Amino acid sequence: MNETLRLYPPAILSSRKVARETRLGKLLLPANMELIVPPLALQHDAQLWGQDVGLFKPERFSEGVVKATNDNMAAFMAIGMGPRMCVGFNFAAIEIKTALSMILQRYSFTLSPGYVPTPYPLITIQPQHMEFK
Repeated sequence: MNETLRLYPPAILSSRKVARETRLGKLLLPANMELIVPPLALQHDAQLWGQDVGLFKPERFSEGVVKATNDNMAAFMAIGMGPRMCVGFNFAAIEIKTALSMILQRYSFTLSPGYVPTPYPLITIQPQHMEFK
């Protein structure tokens, strides 16, 4: 689930307001400044995730988020982090696991050999060449 969220985060931008003057590396951010944080860009950065950044590798998270991010947890913020983390994440995770277990009991799946995922960023990430009926 985490690898899917890394590659295709539900939101492509997150905004935060700086509460008080803050130093961020060499930058001095003034109070009340609006920051735009792009989880999509962070989670597709080869410097943070390695040269295989574009590959779907669920085992990347086999030892948890801290190991997957090389102790840089801000690199994975598909659903926010800290007190601003999505309040429905735990419920959504249980729903996903339940739905997947029910589906996988009844069906088998194969991908077309020529299938290439083409996410389209709108307000949320959506598949570009897929029709929903």
